[in-house]
Amino acid sequence: MTRFSLDIPPGLVSHDTSYSTAPRWRAGSNVRFYLGRPQTIGGWETLVSTALTGVCRTAFPWTNNSAILNVAFGTHSALQVFIGGTLYSITPTLALPAKTLASNPLSVVNATATVTVSQPGHRNTVGDSVVVSGATAVGGITPNGTFTVVSTTTNTWTYTFTSNATSTATGGGTAVVITSSAAFAAGNIDGTGSIGYGTGAWGIGGWGEPSTADYFPRTWSLASWGAYLIANPRNGTIYEWQGNTAVVAAPLSNAPAQVTYSLVAPLDGGYQVFALGCSEETSGVFNPLCIRHSGIRNNTSWTTTSSSTAREYVLTGGGRIVGGKMVGPNMFVWTTVGLYVGTFIGNLNQPWKFEQIGRNCGLIGPNAMAVVGQTAYWISPDRQFWMCGLGGAPTPIACPIRPDFADNLSAAQSDKIVASTIAEYGEVRWDYPDSRDGYENSRYLAVTVSGDTPGSWYQGIMARTAMVDAGPSNYPIGVTYEGASYWHERGTSADGSVMSWYLESADQYLDENASMFLRCIWPDVQDQVGPVYITFTTRYKPQGTETSYGPYTMAVDEDVVNVRVKGRLFKIKFSGSSAPTQFRLGKPVLDARPGGIR
Repeated sequence: MTRFSLDIPPGLVSHDTSYSTAPRWRAGSNVRFYLGRPQTIGGWETLVSTALTGVCRTAFPWTNNSAILNVAFGTHSALQVFIGGTLYSITPTLALPAKTLASNPLSVVNATATVTVSQPGHRNTVGDSVVVSGATAVGGITPNGTFTVVSTTTNTWTYTFTSNATSTATGGGTAVVITSSAAFAAGNIDGTGSIGYGTGAWGIGGWGEPSTADYFPRTWSLASWGAYLIANPRNGTIYEWQGNTAVVAAPLSNAPAQVTYSLVAPLDGGYQVFALGCSEETSGVFNPLCIRHSGIRNNTSWTTTSSSTAREYVLTGGGRIVGGKMVGPNMFVWTTVGLYVGTFIGNLNQPWKFEQIGRNCGLIGPNAMAVVGQTAYWISPDRQFWMCGLGGAPTPIACPIRPDFADNLSAAQSDKIVASTIAEYGEVRWDYPDSRDGYENSRYLAVTVSGDTPGSWYQGIMARTAMVDAGPSNYPIGVTYEGASYWHERGTSADGSVMSWYLESADQYLDENASMFLRCIWPDVQDQVGPVYITFTTRYKPQGTETSYGPYTMAVDEDVVNVRVKGRLFKIKFSGSSAPTQFRLGKPVLDARPGGIR
């Protein structure tokens, strides 16, 4: 009789043959590795019973001045907020911000009622209703009021005033404000591909080339300006919501009309709102490498002057900006090509400085990065995993389960990838769309980045289109395609329903010279809730025919499980599917005897 302790190192390894990776865990779902041992992930429970409107891609928790938890949800068609157990719609009604124009932007012609407005890069279309205010007299008329756009060019548009000008003139003063009534519209649910590298099907487009059109699913960048919410739907403007559930989010006055990604930079003297990839200040034309920020403590000041701290920068290096994160006091900005770091200088003529610190390590999607401490983790367009800490350089992360992710990521849907952290376990997680399941997020993979066993990877089957860590909320929050929102790592079931998990080892010999006959397994488990099933798969050669035995049921507190299993190479699988279910594995012992040479 021989006894073997089952003591397998933490983490999944599946990028090589089953036999060559032994003794390792090879496959699993919803089982993490914590303090060196495998255990089931936590369950989930309903956050709010009301389903979200639209497909949610971003969730963001923060607290207001009364320390009350707010959770914002950005979907393809709506912006909603959860407060005090209730879900409210704060979806904007307007698509464009109020804009203070450059000096004397109005032109009129004697004896006509046509007013021409100089507004570089405007997004007005014929038939739009527009409010003109703040204008002083020009050509004998004071053309303020609500009007309909009659004609447009790239940098001008016209409307008809209620009376004719008495002279030909240009003027209007320095405080002309244009407020468009263009309506906020829903975005795409799915990506449809483009000619830009990394934005369409795998391999389409040249390296670093920007997309020439909006082919992306609607994602949001959400942040807090103190107690207020700052929200940016990709390729829309930036909105602010001031905490009143009876008033919807409104465009930030003078913010760029088109923004790829926005964030808020906290400074010692206040805050600044950043627009990453946006409309240029002077031309109004969208530049995918342009960065603009508001003045400090004034998020409606976006004009560069000698007395303001609002500024504009244009990155070099090609590609397009995809997203950004604050990492400590610095800002990381990713393009499709590389990584830039922004440093606050504090000079009036140059508040910030941006430098490229890595190339060929860009970002695959606007939500595919997460920050732990002062280190960022992300996925690049070539489906590699990366990390970079402050003061360091981008470094690839070895991922022994990467082929399963890279080979099955749904083409043209990579912008749906969402990264999140699970601080309780020191993990970074990526939810992604797997082609084996369709076009929506259906699976995830995660890596431990701190604690006793950094570098341990695991994966799971779970459909979450948005995920965000705990803090200031008590638990992480996840959202499904159907709009159901859940507290995660809470309870031991799938909101009261069955939760499934499994963990399977690679093939390994118990004795390389003889077959073995397994008679029983002595469990070593902790916190078991619900039945655990044990299945053995054996064969006599590394590529021989497999034979399965089981599943054998291990009840709670059972001290021995009798089995009858014979072979030379053995795989063992632990699984569960019940409500509730929970399991943490120690070092179980296999009781075996020689079964003869074969």
